[in-house]
Amino acid sequence: MSERRVAITSELSSGLKLVVAMVIVLLSTDGFAQSISTPPRFELEETTISEIHAAVREGILTFAELVQRYLERIEHYDQPLRLNALVVVNDQALARARALDQEFEQTGVLRPLHGIPIIVKDNYDVEGLATTAGSLAMKGSYPPDNAYQITQLLEAGAIVLAKSNMAEWAFNPYVTVSSIAGITRNPYDLSRVPAGSSGGTGAAVAANLGAIGLGTDTGNSIRGPSSHNNLVGIRSTMGATSRDGIVPLSLRNDIGGPMARTVEDAVRLFEVIVGQDPADPITARSKGKISNGYQQFLNVDGLDGARLGVFRHYLRDGAVDPRIRDLMELAIEELRAGGAEIVDPFSIPRFRWVTRNFSCNRFQYDVNNYLASLGEAAPYRNLWSIFDSGLYAPYVEERIKAALKTSSAPADRRPPCEDVYSDPRNIAFREALLAAMDDASIDAIIYPTWGFPPRKVGDMDSPAGDNSQVLAPASGFPAMTVPMGSVADDLPAGLTFVGRAYSEPKLINFSYAYEQRTAHRQPPALFGPIGSDR
Repeated sequence: MSERRVAITSELSSGLKLVVAMVIVLLSTDGFAQSISTPPRFELEETTISEIHAAVREGILTFAELVQRYLERIEHYDQPLRLNALVVVNDQALARARALDQEFEQTGVLRPLHGIPIIVKDNYDVEGLATTAGSLAMKGSYPPDNAYQITQLLEAGAIVLAKSNMAEWAFNPYVTVSSIAGITRNPYDLSRVPAGSSGGTGAAVAANLGAIGLGTDTGNSIRGPSSHNNLVGIRSTMGATSRDGIVPLSLRNDIGGPMARTVEDAVRLFEVIVGQDPADPITARSKGKISNGYQQFLNVDGLDGARLGVFRHYLRDGAVDPRIRDLMELAIEELRAGGAEIVDPFSIPRFRWVTRNFSCNRFQYDVNNYLASLGEAAPYRNLWSIFDSGLYAPYVEERIKAALKTSSAPADRRPPCEDVYSDPRNIAFREALLAAMDDASIDAIIYPTWGFPPRKVGDMDSPAGDNSQVLAPASGFPAMTVPMGSVADDLPAGLTFVGRAYSEPKLINFSYAYEQRTAHRQPPALFGPIGSDR
């Protein structure tokens, strides 16, 4: 070999050794190793709206991928484990997700709920999906347009992923059973109930089958299932949100609203659906009273200086499971540690007397008007024809019979009873409640959302513990429930805050600060990550 060739070979060998040495050094550094490793994987379980949007902005997730992964969880869990939370999955969800991906790619802008998959209770009108209110009588009933809240959500970029099972016609706060879909179970213990009537939304959101959800609350049907499923639920001030396009139970009390795994996500949903709607005249009362955005009230120090009244009426012997009482006592100390001043006890003078009779059965009147709104496409013209069809679960028959004994006057005539702002009974109660709150100088009332753990499926005899049928519904005041821990076997319980009319900003402050201090929300162990989640 020539001297020149030997020199070149030696140089190449030395150079190669140098390159190898440099690669070894670079591989030993965290930065380089990270740069050549597998891209970060988006964790779906317990994700939030802000985390989803951050992942999309960073390019590690698309909305189509997000929807596909939720669909895989639904297929893997809902029917195979007999959770049975959902009635129908939207076959256009993926197409909408792809369109929203394209929009973001073109504009670089994310709308408030851009690409967020939502579980919607099956009494909300959604174009292209049947609205049954849980009844076989309404099978195949396709509404002519979207409910107002659905329109607002779609404009904000949301995706209706699926419609959820509910207690038939929203008749039952204890169970979620319908003739259209059967029994929904609690994801924390499949032998137990998720409460009603929004139990399908509660179970689905808790099991991470969707990002956030919509329920409706006549007596306790957002807050009860939220409590039983370790969720946050918001019942707004009466008139702050529209009921247009929601199958009614009783419009004097009905409110639709958010159910979510975090306070922030519930608030993000709430600020999209709040506001006036000419189709629901009661929302005219909210003029000038709606805040310009509600996320500004997500304050970790929101309990500082708050005065909270403990409503001991719901903690008396026989009214609460001792384990729930212990959780409530702990919550009181957690609130106090967060800076709140606790007024204990808080009482409402003559409480039993002022709440002795709020009964008024408007169901026939209200549901007949809803059926009329469907026009020629309505499957039945009135409640009598639904009753004659026999297409309903046996447990609702007596409720339908009772409703048929009341007025069926058309919408252009007065209903059997007025709304909470006009009925003398509600006015008297609201004044008594306000006077008691003013006398105690409190900002909100607190109590356990549900006095007993979730019942076993089929058990209608053990104590129920539904605490929320009176204070908020009868007054028209807002209420929020937030997880406050679990009892034996990881059965969730909730803490309720009730405030004055349009005091949602304060309730958000209190709930968020409490949530951030305690982090009581835990996902159900039976519904952990699947292959696509990892």
